[in-house]
Amino acid sequence: MAATAGPAQPWSTEELRSEALPKKDIIKFLQEHAAQAFLAEHKLLGQVKNVAKTANKEQLIAAYTQLFHTQRFKGTDGAEKAAEKAKPAKAEEAKGKAAKPEEAVEEWDEALLTMSKGEKAQLEIEPEWAYGKKGQPDAKIPPNAKLFFEVELVDIE
Repeated sequence: MAATAGPAQPWSTEELRSEALPKKDIIKFLQEHAAQAFLAEHKLLGQVKNVAKTANKEQLIAAYTQLFHTQRFKGTDGAEKAAEKAKPAKAEEAKGKAAKPEEAVEEWDEALLTMSKGEKAQLEIEPEWAYGKKGQPDAKIPPNAKLFFEVELVDIE
């Protein structure tokens, strides 16, 4: 499979390790260029300031290096498919059945864990993680539909 060419690497290994390069710059780059599944796996979703609090620079450098090694940039369908195969149990649960609305909402959990009170996020849920091949006719969701949600974390208890 041919991967879509991603952006050029803006920083060398030395520059990444330098104190002059803030963690927030690396996080912004990753969030702008990496596929959603890649960001979720590396716990890089959410506001930059919150990700910066939880991720150390070594983790960010490792994610940056892996992004260019695996070519899992935004819009790389093959990479998204590879990410789905990395979680076979969850993919199998969703395949071939129409999920209840609560089951699709369960996929929000991972995103919500990275959010701060008052933060809004846009979620994309692949068909395999939502209603799959059957869709949800009662809700007028066609087969193999990718779901898009805008969520806001209003309060945390």
